[in-house]
Amino acid sequence: MSTIEIDGVAADQGAFERAIAPEGHFTAMQVRDGGARGLDLHLARLRAANRELFDADLDPDHVRALIRHALGEVADASVRVYVHERNPPAIVVTVKPPAEMASPQFLGSQRYQRPNAHLKLVHTEQGRYRELAQREGFDDALLVGRDDLLSETSMANVGFFDTGGVVWPDAPMLRGITMQLLDRTVRTRRTPIPLADVGRFEGAFVSSARGLGVVSRIDDVAIPVAADRLRELTEAYAAILSDPI
Repeated sequence: MSTIEIDGVAADQGAFERAIAPEGHFTAMQVRDGGARGLDLHLARLRAANRELFDADLDPDHVRALIRHALGEVADASVRVYVHERNPPAIVVTVKPPAEMASPQFLGSQRYQRPNAHLKLVHTEQGRYRELAQREGFDDALLVGRDDLLSETSMANVGFFDTGGVVWPDAPMLRGITMQLLDRTVRTRRTPIPLADVGRFEGAFVSSARGLGVVSRIDDVAIPVAADRLRELTEAYAAILSDPI
């Protein structure tokens, strides 16, 4: 199952590639039983990015209708909504099979900071650094800035457990939808985390629309597997109701 629609019209891969402009942004969500957690946050992300990048508003109800149209009768799926620089902007919706977060994960540090990290941009170099990490035997890249502070992985947010609760890195990053939902649900805080300090935490995890996964190693540092803490966090996330598309 794979569907591509451009402004509500079915398209093939070639048309999709032609629709991709040099500048664009997107959001990615997991749809289950016709709904998605944090749908309002996904739509707000698209609207805010469109204003910042293109100085143009984006109608969230129209975007929602395009997602619903692309899904058709499909209840469970991986959905991406891309907005590319056109006049008016081209809105591309892709529908693929549902996906889950891989767990456990080994993360390899890579010196890279995404440009305009608060935006989910279509064209960045983060994929290159993920490939470099994978060549070294890791599952994903842990992005580290010039100040030696870690921020996020190439695909997800990264969080840590200590006695105070969940700790997110305080660094330029994309505030993922799952991160925002967890901030509403459990006790979290932000603090700068030097790469050299990752071993001091009680555990680590990654989060994205695909869910939560254990991080058991960062570079050559073994990270404790805080199974109980992750289970509690996963249960809190699972209790968040989905919004119907």
